[in-house]
Amino acid sequence: MKAAVYKSYGPPSVAQVQEVAKPIPHDNELLVRVYATTVNRTDAGFRSAEYFISRFWSGLFKPKFNVLGCEFSGIIEGVGKSVTAFNLGDRVFGFNEKSFGGHAEYLTIPESAAVITMPDRASFQEAAAFSEGFHYALVDVRAAKVKSGQKVLVNGATGAIGSAAVQILKHFGAHVTAVCNTKNIDLVEGLGADVVIDYQNQDFTETENKFDFIFDAVGKSSFPKCKPLLNKNGIYISTELGKYASNVFYALVTPLWGGRKVLFPIPKISKEDLLFVKALYESGAFSPVIDRYFKLNEIVEAYTYVETGQKTGNVVIRVVE
Repeated sequence: MKAAVYKSYGPPSVAQVQEVAKPIPHDNELLVRVYATTVNRTDAGFRSAEYFISRFWSGLFKPKFNVLGCEFSGIIEGVGKSVTAFNLGDRVFGFNEKSFGGHAEYLTIPESAAVITMPDRASFQEAAAFSEGFHYALVDVRAAKVKSGQKVLVNGATGAIGSAAVQILKHFGAHVTAVCNTKNIDLVEGLGADVVIDYQNQDFTETENKFDFIFDAVGKSSFPKCKPLLNKNGIYISTELGKYASNVFYALVTPLWGGRKVLFPIPKISKEDLLFVKALYESGAFSPVIDRYFKLNEIVEAYTYVETGQKTGNVVIRVVE
């Protein structure tokens, strides 16, 4: 089978499409024919290992798993003898940040992992983009314990995480102020944002409004800059460590001070999270934003584009045309 393989950490060019052995499912595993996958911040981060700490999961000196791709959608073509919850031919989607494998024509994944059947009306391309951004956004929204009527600001509202966050927050009844660039104002309004701040014309930290929760979905701001915008017991969460891992430090000390605080939740995904995104999609409350499509043999171009930091929503790889 064909797969985008990387054997060392580095720039996009370390990922090369090669012929590799087709995986064989263990007794508790599914064999999925991958129809679509994505290239996202998770994949790019593990590939580059720019944050050295990521190597404690992926391999200290070289990658333990040579095929990235944490999101996928496809059709089950094989099952282990102990599998009971799935059948051959099921259309499925999932998220696998433990062993990855989506950047290939086939992958295996335990049936107990974060994999479920697709919504009937979803395309493989849509389903492939359901998980990563939604997962990280949901973890942080839940950590902030957002309630109906609370005021929330989302910085970076057009990325995979930010666009999902806006939709999740609206589902929970929050009043959402979204920060984006000029060209995406209509898009963000369409996602449900109540107020949109165009960062190309206004510094959002200069707004006079106050918020119960500020979610920096792109990690380009900081707690000191956002603190004046928070209400007395407001919460700040960033998707990045921050300069000198400051967000981890703030998460340790600000709860001791009382009042405004930083949280740094550790992400964890489950089948229940996928069932939630599936239900929101089926109800019309969530739809993944897709920027553009690439083929598997264009994996380097896909990584290069993602790392410009200018993508809107998700970048999808069509493994099967």
